[in-house]
Amino acid sequence: MLPPSDSAAPLSRRAMLRHCGLGFGSLGLAALLGPGMLRGADAAGPLALRSPHFRPRAKHVIQILANGGPAQMDTFDPKPLLTKYHGQRLPIHLATERPTSTALGSPFCFDRYGQSGLEVSELFGPLAEKHADDLCVIRSMYSDTPIHENSLRLMNCGASIMARPSIGSWITYGLGTENQDLPGFVVLVPKGMPVAGADNWQSSFLPGAYQGTYLETQDRRGADLIEHLRNPHLGPAAQRAQLDLVAALNRRHQATREDPALEARIQSFETAFRMQTAATDAFDLDREPAHIRQLYGDTAQAKQMLLARRLVERGVRFVQVWHGTLQPWDSHDNIEQAHRRLARECCQGLTALLTDLKQRGLFDETLVIWGGEFGRTPTVELSQGEKVSPTLGRDHNHHGFSMWLAGGGTKGGTVHGATDEFGFRAVKDRVHVHDLHATVLHLLGLDHERLTYRHSGREFRLTDVHGHVVRDLLA
Repeated sequence: MLPPSDSAAPLSRRAMLRHCGLGFGSLGLAALLGPGMLRGADAAGPLALRSPHFRPRAKHVIQILANGGPAQMDTFDPKPLLTKYHGQRLPIHLATERPTSTALGSPFCFDRYGQSGLEVSELFGPLAEKHADDLCVIRSMYSDTPIHENSLRLMNCGASIMARPSIGSWITYGLGTENQDLPGFVVLVPKGMPVAGADNWQSSFLPGAYQGTYLETQDRRGADLIEHLRNPHLGPAAQRAQLDLVAALNRRHQATREDPALEARIQSFETAFRMQTAATDAFDLDREPAHIRQLYGDTAQAKQMLLARRLVERGVRFVQVWHGTLQPWDSHDNIEQAHRRLARECCQGLTALLTDLKQRGLFDETLVIWGGEFGRTPTVELSQGEKVSPTLGRDHNHHGFSMWLAGGGTKGGTVHGATDEFGFRAVKDRVHVHDLHATVLHLLGLDHERLTYRHSGREFRLTDVHGHVVRDLLA
């Protein structure tokens, strides 16, 4: 091959043979050593397994996003004083995004579950009945903004405004993945896009191979989940030869340009080719026994939970599961009806996921995270129309909210931190989103201060210049 400076010059047949002649021996050697040689010296590619900074407690992550913002006082943070003040003005001032009025007591009953006596709302009673002693509930989460787009970017990428790599991208960059035939980072959405769209799983300035692979999961079969999974015209050997030629031409083109999008495209071709066999198996839920499918249930969330288990079982590093399009948990109106419906959609699947991970020996090595981008106010929101009246819903609240972790080296059956007596603001052992990210990386054996990437003249990291590991969450 001619040097890059001459790449635009035409080649005669004699010149082509002269330059390529010594390459025929290399092709023969590559055939003996394996097809990976044709793709360059680093045959395993950018997703090759890498050693963590220290011994990890977890190997995989399933992040379940209740996008929209569940109400902490209606799910995992009981506030009996709200019931006492229901319909009355609270004795504290709350800075809320929209006008709110009097206290809105939770319409749901709380009970204690497990040996730990963990208090959980009836909405997630079935989950707590079986797994209260596995849940590590953080009641003192807080964020920077009550705006969905910004809070989701912060939760997923560590920055609320600027385009930064997502947590799944950072983790696959730091550790690679165990299965080179599947993406290292997979994003599952029933249909459509959440708020902020692909910003939530972007690789930004990291190489494109670390970007999340987005899949709409409304169809069961692998062939339906992924378009053009099979090539109807070429067999695997012919496709491999075609892909190697295209890769060589792309590399030659790339040598004269600095275009990260081209590298992402090259890697996407490779991933798509390898997925033709692996994805057909991994994404086909009908291959699961009937009793397992029954365990999870038949909702869109249930199918996503089962698919997430199948993916981590096959070595996928990070699976992000979204509850639905836009922000389904954004219950500004009639929170009792809305939250009850949403909990029905996901509770059985959540319970089955933890049960299934345990019975397959994957629970201790898989970190499961559940929560939204923020919480909700203890006061009732007022309508914004001509007639001002209570909506029976709650406004956004980033000052204090709840999330839970399970498996992956976390301390089950525990509660960390607390909000004030009305559930508005985190006041004890506060955990910022940066702290959560630092802790997740730590569980995977990564030091959040050492996992860096040089860009625009400085070192970047997921937690920017913030964050500390919350060691009370560790088993």
